[in-house]
Amino acid sequence: MALAIFFTARGTDRNGIPAWGDLGDGTFANPVLNADYSDPDIIRIGDKYYLTCSEFHYMGMPMLESDDMVNWRIIGQVYDRIDLPGYSDMTKYAEGTWAPAFGYHDGKLWIFVCTPEEGLFMTNAENPAGPWQPLHLVKGIDKWEDPCPFWDEDGQAYLVRSRHRAGPIIIHRMSPDGRELLDEGVTVYKGPVAEGPKMFKKDGYYYISIPEGGVSKGWQTILRSRDIYGPYESRRVLERGSTDINGPHQGSLIETPQGDWWFYHFQSAGTRGRVLHLQPVTWADGWPVIGTDYDGNGVGEPMHIVPMPFGKSAESFTPQTSDEFDGDRPGIQWQTNHNPVDENISLAKRKGHLTLRPLNAAKLREARNQLTQKIMGFKSVASTAIDWSDMKEGDRSGLACLGQRFMGAGVMMEKTDGRNVPVIYLEADSTVTFRQPLPGLRKNRPVIIRLEIDTAANLFAYSYSTDGKTFKPLGMPFEMQGGFWKGVRTGLYAYTTSPLPGETHFDYFRYTHDGPPSLSRR
Repeated sequence: MALAIFFTARGTDRNGIPAWGDLGDGTFANPVLNADYSDPDIIRIGDKYYLTCSEFHYMGMPMLESDDMVNWRIIGQVYDRIDLPGYSDMTKYAEGTWAPAFGYHDGKLWIFVCTPEEGLFMTNAENPAGPWQPLHLVKGIDKWEDPCPFWDEDGQAYLVRSRHRAGPIIIHRMSPDGRELLDEGVTVYKGPVAEGPKMFKKDGYYYISIPEGGVSKGWQTILRSRDIYGPYESRRVLERGSTDINGPHQGSLIETPQGDWWFYHFQSAGTRGRVLHLQPVTWADGWPVIGTDYDGNGVGEPMHIVPMPFGKSAESFTPQTSDEFDGDRPGIQWQTNHNPVDENISLAKRKGHLTLRPLNAAKLREARNQLTQKIMGFKSVASTAIDWSDMKEGDRSGLACLGQRFMGAGVMMEKTDGRNVPVIYLEADSTVTFRQPLPGLRKNRPVIIRLEIDTAANLFAYSYSTDGKTFKPLGMPFEMQGGFWKGVRTGLYAYTTSPLPGETHFDYFRYTHDGPPSLSRR
């Protein structure tokens, strides 16, 4: 798998892999972030840009920052747990935080978000990097989704939202402090799978930007009215058209300090999840014109190669991935699957290592403290070194590949002739499909597990090494699908089937991909 890439003017590398992100020559290639930043919202504060996204059962929503709208770094997490029933029991897959939306008011950055069963939540922070206020339950109710706050020029606050299964679009009056809704809401629009509303005001018009038509086949619609409650005119402003970018919608219209406009949207990209694109915007007759109208039907279509918003950037990079575990906490990019058990995660027990003390589970899907992160790019490689010397019988630890299936590869400890023996193994969901005992492996010899990822071919393959030089296949290559509204992830795990667990020490997690370099690997 060749990961060093050399871009050509056509937006591909010399191996034909599509380019993405900052190309380093004053242009960028969509997607700008070739990773699962689903249901994205972006806001500008001064000359900085901030991004968050839906994360469902993964803790918690990341906060990213950019100076140039294309190169992004992770600067914080909005929360690290959801203290509600089920989120510590590994039973809330596909629930948790759905599409969030930003607002900026009273010197604070605000986020409103719904969970499908518990209701509408709000938090705010003076610094986007945090700390964020604890999630406040604005309204306990089920099946609401996609809330967006809006403070009008007279100080009156509103909330626009959709409902589960997408629609209609409803506007509520809200207290200026965002802590309560003041009415039952007014329906202002009904459309085909109308969801994800984002409201703003320009030149005396109220605009609501909404995706319609569904995640994989939809388009972007703009509504506008002189009155916040309508009636609203509507216009389709972005669609797939003659391109291969399916479902280009659900995102944010952004104005730069120079008065230029841009539109962020996602694309449903299979195993990679919903990846982030950026399109230029012009205005004509009070309507945004997004991308380029290649087929001449009056509706914009997504572009692949686009000039950078502010010209050539000094440096091209992508969000953090790798972690040498040499700090006092795991890297800011890690997200646990469901709520963490903090006392079982340590960087202090062994210098330069992540130590996981496993909790009981029957299979990987039910294992607590799975540390996960998004896969990135078309081709990538993840690897880790497992110090198994403190593992005990029944412990299982390794490198995860998570989606609709739960694939884990690593070391499990078995008792043979009265002694613990490390076994290289692969589990597919709840079934061990490969095992190779290593009875002669010395305790000071870590096991290296590698996962090679090719999302274009949908091929994933594990391998292992006991000397760091020669890698052997670990089971057969396999296919993956995204699951629970999220793309495929990788990460680390440890769980046990025994009442007397040991500990697993991970020396590093290293991740390389085919885009611009990750910040943590420079």
